Amino acid sequence: MSLAFDEYGRPFIILREQERKSRIRGVEAVKANILAAKTVSRTLRSSLGPKGMDKMLQSPDGDVTITNDGATILEQMEVENQIGKLLVELSKSQDQEIGDGTTGVVVLAGALLEHAEALLDMGIHPLRVAEGYEMACRVAIANLEAIATKWDFSKDDIEPLVQTCMTTLSSKVVGRLKRPMAEMCVKAVLAVADLERRDVNLDLIKVEGKVGGQMEDARLVEGIVIDKDFSHPQVGERFM
Repeated sequence: MSLAFDEYGRPFIILREQERKSRIRGVEAVKANILAAKTVSRTLRSSLGPKGMDKMLQSPDGDVTITNDGATILEQMEVENQIGKLLVELSKSQDQEIGDGTTGVVVLAGALLEHAEALLDMGIHPLRVAEGYEMACRVAIANLEAIATKWDFSKDDIEPLVQTCMTTLSSKVVGRLKRPMAEMCVKAVLAVADLERRDVNLDLIKVEGKVGGQMEDARLVEGIVIDKDFSHPQVGERFM
């Protein structure tokens, strides 16, 4: 690589090894993208399920994060491939719309692409594979609607919601405190939920972290929390 200037004095770069580079096309390009997606998916696969393992991530600054949340892991990873970045955006969208299933949606996408590679080897066009997946999606949705069970709940009877919430905390760090944490989460959501409109604004729920203490010290405050510094050694930290 060398630097040159045009007649107007503007610099531009000459790549001496440009002729050595090659561009892949067609099925080979599709397979290369599938390989990148499978790599990201396999990274998260071991974190899926109640027995999923945590990942230890270290940032360039040296900060260490231990988690098995798919959205957090993908956010900390430095993914350069464009297809890998699409999986990262897929996980973020799942987190924003649903709030759960960030690992499962990436693992499922990777599994679908892995089976699609076998169909490509059989000579099936990628568009036909995509159409087949769309048909399978409609069949799966119809089957889910057929086997779905509806149950009623109210602010006075939150036990069904607590039981449902406990199932999502089994693989988290707070798994040993599933019951109290589930009750806290359900009460927090119901405090800001509009059950008539079936709408919940999660931005109204604030999670405030404090240094020290244990998970058992977590509390739900239905109001405003004001962090007041010590004004006098004999005055403790006060909350309202």
